[in-house]
Amino acid sequence: MQTGNRLGLGQRLAQVQRNRLVRQNLVLFFGGLVAGIGGFVYHAIAGRVLGPETYGQVAFLIALYAVGTGPALILIVVLARYTALLNARGDPGVRSLLVRTVRLIAIPCLALILLTTLFARPIAGFEHLGSTIPILILGFSVALIWQVAIPRGILQGLQRFTPLSLNLSLELLIRTTVVFILLKAGYAVSGAMAAVFAGLGIAFFLGLYSLRDHFRGIGTRVRLRVMAGFSLTAAAGIIGVQILYNQDVILAEHYLNSHDGGIYGGLNKIGTILFFLTLSVSQVLFPRVVEAVAKDQHPGRILLSSAGILSALGAGALLVFAIAPGLVVGILFGPSFRDAVPLVFPVGVIGLALALDNLLVQFFMAVHDRVFVPLLALAVVAEALLIFLFHARVGQVVLDVLVALLGLLVMLSVRCYLLLPKLRPESVIEPEPALG
Repeated sequence: MQTGNRLGLGQRLAQVQRNRLVRQNLVLFFGGLVAGIGGFVYHAIAGRVLGPETYGQVAFLIALYAVGTGPALILIVVLARYTALLNARGDPGVRSLLVRTVRLIAIPCLALILLTTLFARPIAGFEHLGSTIPILILGFSVALIWQVAIPRGILQGLQRFTPLSLNLSLELLIRTTVVFILLKAGYAVSGAMAAVFAGLGIAFFLGLYSLRDHFRGIGTRVRLRVMAGFSLTAAAGIIGVQILYNQDVILAEHYLNSHDGGIYGGLNKIGTILFFLTLSVSQVLFPRVVEAVAKDQHPGRILLSSAGILSALGAGALLVFAIAPGLVVGILFGPSFRDAVPLVFPVGVIGLALALDNLLVQFFMAVHDRVFVPLLALAVVAEALLIFLFHARVGQVVLDVLVALLGLLVMLSVRCYLLLPKLRPESVIEPEPALG
């Protein structure tokens, strides 16, 4: 009987290993993990080589770059959904979608480069940069990430997670290698920004190479304007989630004293580690749900499995936060942040709640259900209002954010429970990709 139980457990483990959803998550998880580590190493190299004063200029430019990536995130989601629909229907329109989107996005890219060129000197003066070259490289980099988003979105929609994972990881590996070489060569801030551009350039051409099989033949022409309606839904979802994990830092810095504000800022970064650690789960979920609903296959099992995978990954991180919070704080921020140690586990729960909220938001975006938008907006307002009312100490702000995110999770879960039985192929085809 015990042997049977062991065999049963072994069979279950074998089933998990063969599970397509699990394999896809593992592939993208490792790509995202390498990219995340690369991002930390990039900043560590820049900080150690340049020193605090000059590194502050790099941090300022990278912050501007992060703001500029917002449209790229929206574009990835829009293209992933449209590609998944085309793929589920067997429409050979991927080549047309790629070529026409590259041409369309080239227009705002050129406009951004022009604006950056015009305002490079005032921006450099504002941040006390000795040269406008880093600003110009920043403009080109933001324009290029908008183009990089196109093959990445299509790869996600086609569920080609291995080349997508390679694309994400190689960008940061190239960036980290190049920044080390250029900084050692004495190029300082310009070198740091040139490393960002170099990583993006490799990622763009690698993305095109990964889609080379779609360059053969003529393919079917697609009309891009049918994506406009969903673009607004995607923007609401992505921007709403970004506000949720950024506005608390801004408000905490405003209401708390300088020391407590810094402690909370560090705690926020610890919480978002768990969020970004599990982000690959929602990236895999999105096209899988679109495909399942388009083919009249109920997506509930995919959602539950994804939530289980995300929770398992999150539980591993929470275990570390619970056992060694002092070690986590010490490695990331040093002994001056020791006041953050008692709150490491609660902010880990915040990170897990945010990750689950984002998973459900991605699910609703995949099926183009807009009811999540007012729910997300309500959570954003509630979080801000709670911090406005209760901010006497760091622990209160942590509790404010936790209440808001758990409340959102409950509302989104209820909406999901009501929506799942109603999903049909026409739910995702709104509007239907038109071919011309």
